Amino acid sequence: MSDVRVMVILANDCEEGETTTIMDIMRRAGFVCDGVSIADEIVICQHGCRLLADVIMGEDTESYKSYDAMILPGGWGAADHMGEDRRVIELVKYFAETPDKYLAAMCAAPGVLARAGVTKGKIITSYPGPKLEPLFTDAEYVTDAVAFDDNKHLITSRGPATVLPFAFAIVDALGGDSTFIKQRFLYNVLKEYPDGI
Repeated sequence: MSDVRVMVILANDCEEGETTTIMDIMRRAGFVCDGVSIADEIVICQHGCRLLADVIMGEDTESYKSYDAMILPGGWGAADHMGEDRRVIELVKYFAETPDKYLAAMCAAPGVLARAGVTKGKIITSYPGPKLEPLFTDAEYVTDAVAFDDNKHLITSRGPATVLPFAFAIVDALGGDSTFIKQRFLYNVLKEYPDGI
């Protein structure tokens, strides 16, 4: 078991496919991965799935600064909840400003990074479209499936279909090895079907 500790922020209306896949990959990599709810113990996802949080965040955020990485899954409503939460914004700023920490967000959640004011001059991607892209006028916005900045200490991604490369990139950035997980998932088989099966 690795001593790497990762927290995945759980908010109501999160995209369940992204959230559960991220947590699954982190745990398969041998990392300690906690689903940290900013709501209740049971989080209601965007399409009605229910997730049981490992931890419910209290008012004091100090203990969460000990994690090595903070990951924000997507979901339009979840991004709104996270962006309006003082604790999340405080932690996003901390993880963005601390050189030995990692910050990752995907789909609608990079909008939370913009709201926290940590995207200026950064290489960023997100779910495409007019709701999010205008938030990144101070950043270098790219359309890569996974975007990297700050020597991979800031990782962003686009949408539900990009969650696997996003999660694997986080594993590798944190010093893990995603190769074995990719093999077990038959991940590389997808390259044989670039337009789907």
